[in-house]
Amino acid sequence: MSDMDMKDKVAVITGGSSGIGLAIAEEFAQRGAKVVITGRRQGALDDAAAGIGTSCSTFRGDVAVASDVEALYTKVMARHGRLDTVIANAGAGYHSPLGSITEEEFDQTFNTNAKGVLFTVQAALPFLPSGGTVVIIGSTGSINPPRGMSMYGGAKAAVRDFVRSWIQDTKGSGIRINVLSPGAVDTESLRSALARAQGADRVQSEIDRMGAGSPIGRIAQTGEIAKAVAFLACDDSSFIHGVELFADGGLAQV
Repeated sequence: MSDMDMKDKVAVITGGSSGIGLAIAEEFAQRGAKVVITGRRQGALDDAAAGIGTSCSTFRGDVAVASDVEALYTKVMARHGRLDTVIANAGAGYHSPLGSITEEEFDQTFNTNAKGVLFTVQAALPFLPSGGTVVIIGSTGSINPPRGMSMYGGAKAAVRDFVRSWIQDTKGSGIRINVLSPGAVDTESLRSALARAQGADRVQSEIDRMGAGSPIGRIAQTGEIAKAVAFLACDDSSFIHGVELFADGGLAQV
């Protein structure tokens, strides 16, 4: 891919203020795209946009609220007049084993990870042109959820099946839809969660332990996931449609 293979394209990235979403926004901006990042915390969005530069704008909203998503695309079209790619990245999950799952945890997990993805994609369809792309951030949890992650894994599996049907629903539109499923990724949120669970002094050793379980021998960096997403979003993947691409160091294959 060239350094400017997304020049003047307009990309919406949900959950774009931190972690994988922020890395995707940075990668797209470096490739020449105008990026619109969304999230629920305006301060975090402002900080992210300041780091990316003038090619980035923000929209505060919740993907689980359909009216917020509709307002997002209205703003994008008013500002840019076009929409070329949507990255449905916003996600959240609870570590709750069977027997302790609450209705609130279920609703929040599926509202963000399944409902939010559905309406993020559906509301974009009237604005995406032939050649437009959608990349949904899944998870290896769709096929191999760890203990206590049944809700998260179930929601990600639902998204994978959404796409199997959606590529038939959108046949003839020229819009491509794919899923990019990472394994463990070295993000601030992962490190914070490990610190809360095991203590700050054990974070790096736990990350090393997680990586040792992968055939590649480590966990991913956010930039590696961003590059894989960029491939699915640009014309270099023009005949790739409806796949779930695992970016997990081979873990899902063994």
